[in-house]
Amino acid sequence: MRSHTDRAYEDELGKLREELLLMGAKVEGMVSASVKAFNERDYELARRTIESDHEVNRMEVEIDGFCLSILARRQPVASDLRFLTSALKLVTDLERIGDLAVNICERTIDLSLDPPQRTYPNMVRMADAVQSMVHDALDAFVATDPGKAQWVIEQDRGVDSLYSHLFHEVLVIMMDDRSAIHRGMSVQAIAKYLERIGDHATNLAEQVVFMAKGRDIRHKGSVDAGEEEIDAQ
Repeated sequence: MRSHTDRAYEDELGKLREELLLMGAKVEGMVSASVKAFNERDYELARRTIESDHEVNRMEVEIDGFCLSILARRQPVASDLRFLTSALKLVTDLERIGDLAVNICERTIDLSLDPPQRTYPNMVRMADAVQSMVHDALDAFVATDPGKAQWVIEQDRGVDSLYSHLFHEVLVIMMDDRSAIHRGMSVQAIAKYLERIGDHATNLAEQVVFMAKGRDIRHKGSVDAGEEEIDAQ
């Protein structure tokens, strides 16, 4: 972001950036904890992660209010306006990622009623991929790096492919063994939650591209797609 002659305004933008990073770190931690809870059948960790969602919800409300206050009082233009409008969308996606981490934990607790589950390599790959996407999308935001954001966007297709393979793998298991239906449905649900986290990480990355280059690449999928850059100052 540009420097401002109005120091108070610059401080407000800096504070907003810090709050976004704190929320991002909190949500990233929730995703990591939810995956660990599922892999290790750690139901106490799952419960603690569910409880931490209240803090993420509080952060979303406070950041939304702060953004709207700055927009109303400062009437920003160009890059500052893009930063603020992107921040409003970023917090929505971050909050939804937190909700999906909670969903994973709820399913993990539900699986405590079943015998130990088999290992699904595609689930492990999906979990690793979406965690990297969330982490790298936040890194791209910190560095205002559209190239790294584009890399995140490109990973989403691979996550979708892993989800499709896992869905059919679990479906076959459930068809062959009726006693595995409850467990299989929970595993499929967790896989879907991971796939949706990947979608929201993609949204974060697309907002970084918009913030950095003034291009809305939603539904286009590339930094080089779409219209000419708008005023980047």
